[in-house]
Amino acid sequence: MEISGHHVMITGANRGIGRAVAMMCAENKAHLHLVNRTPDDELLEALKTAGASSVTQYQADLGTRAGVDAFLRAHGALEVDILFNNAGQLTGGLFETQEFDEIETMMQVNVNALIQLSRHYLPGMLTRKTGKIINHSSVAAYMHFPCASTYAASKAAVAAFTDCLHTELKGTGVSTLLLITAGVETRMFKDIPKLYGKNLDVTWLTSIPPKKYAEMIKEAILEDLDVLKPHGLSGLGLRFAQHLPEAFQKIVTKRFTR
Repeated sequence: MEISGHHVMITGANRGIGRAVAMMCAENKAHLHLVNRTPDDELLEALKTAGASSVTQYQADLGTRAGVDAFLRAHGALEVDILFNNAGQLTGGLFETQEFDEIETMMQVNVNALIQLSRHYLPGMLTRKTGKIINHSSVAAYMHFPCASTYAASKAAVAAFTDCLHTELKGTGVSTLLLITAGVETRMFKDIPKLYGKNLDVTWLTSIPPKKYAEMIKEAILEDLDVLKPHGLSGLGLRFAQHLPEAFQKIVTKRFTR
């Protein structure tokens, strides 16, 4: 699917991967609709300078059902060609130490808001017989590390939802793209040692710049890929966890201390 000239909605577009993808879409002359919790006027100017056909920013709290409802009441009539459900939160640590309020908010942002936005904008895509829904999962959906219990559960839900939706949409002109994201140099990635490091050795983790990952996403959109998997060592680790889960768990256990 082409990016140029299309209306692209990106949640969580003011930092990290969302910001890099917004810049990539701007350079490809897209009409951008940014859904951020905190407005970022500097980003708007940068995207206009980069070549976006238009840029509109919407303030929304995706951490509550009421916040998503309010956003859709105000802006639900938008015609969205590409919906990038990018916004996400990270939880971590021994399960019994995680605060339930934080888990609930993370699940709302990572899963419920993603499903709610997809449910709202999909009918319009089906009517127009064109569109793409991009959902942001993670290697954590398949690589089940200790200290990642609730976050991994949210990303596994995103992967399962997207896989099911992909099959439902065959022949409609609307497609899905599942991002199985590994290490990307973002604020969330930098928080991993703080949340996991007390009990899990994470010194081996590697990452790539957000701009590089945005280019990978661009190619996946243009080539109409169904899934974007990581390359290199992260890709090998993903395949290892998927095909040899017992061996993967033995290795992980050696890096874990309670």
